[in-house]
Amino acid sequence: MPVYEYRCTSCEKQFELRQKFSDPPATACPACGAVVEKMISQAAFTLKGGGWYSEGYGAKKEAPAAAAPSCAGACAGCPSATAS
Repeated sequence: MPVYEYRCTSCEKQFELRQKFSDPPATACPACGAVVEKMISQAAFTLKGGGWYSEGYGAKKEAPAAAAPSCAGACAGCPSATAS
């Protein structure tokens, strides 16, 4: 559910309400009961749980170990054959 920010026109108190999209906007200040106006503010964005960032994009993965050559010296021109 989105969080909306309101400000009282009388006492200048600012407060936030978590409301459904279908809920009507707040009309009264919880502190003094005066009329409130909805403020335009930066939206909050939170990723919760696992997902694309924690398990994929942002996670550092170990590089797989290089596989040992399977020729085992059978090919004379192979650099791995001459290294052993």
